[in-house]
Amino acid sequence: MSRIKVIQHEVAEGRLKEIYDDIVESRGQLAEVLKIQSLRPESIVKHADLYMEIMFTKSELSRAQREMIAVIVSVANNCAYCATHHGSALQHYWKDEEKLKLLKTDYPVLDLPEKEMALCDFASLITLNPEANNKSDLTENLRKLGWSDAAVLDATLVVSYFNFVNRMVLTLGVELEKDEGKNYKY
Repeated sequence: MSRIKVIQHEVAEGRLKEIYDDIVESRGQLAEVLKIQSLRPESIVKHADLYMEIMFTKSELSRAQREMIAVIVSVANNCAYCATHHGSALQHYWKDEEKLKLLKTDYPVLDLPEKEMALCDFASLITLNPEANNKSDLTENLRKLGWSDAAVLDATLVVSYFNFVNRMVLTLGVELEKDEGKNYKY
């Protein structure tokens, strides 16, 4: 249960109602992670813009790879809300329940291409041990495997974004929607 007041869509007014309506029109439904910010409507807009920039703009990283990183970070942070949502999004691309289950429970045993496994390792390591980069350059392995600096930046942005969102979800008690986020447009 949410730990702060949340203004629901059916009682929203003014700018908040406008924002909610726009999200429902563009994404298919209104996620609880956005509604938790209802007391600061413009933060919802900025949050959604940042999400779209990081997850949907043109990148060397595919959408599936970005969703894979989101799941790795969310699992590392024990954020079931985001792991479930972004697991559903990843399943849209992978279409393999067993593979998704392994990603969430024991990703190192997955038979992923080396470049994708490196993304998973990078996401896990900088989530669980962000100070590790002070000892050695954690981006070096990504570049050795052929990821460009732009791809390294994109991977870092995805990791950073999900660490931010996971903390918001966990701190404020965001609960998973009844449909577990399966009805969003991907």
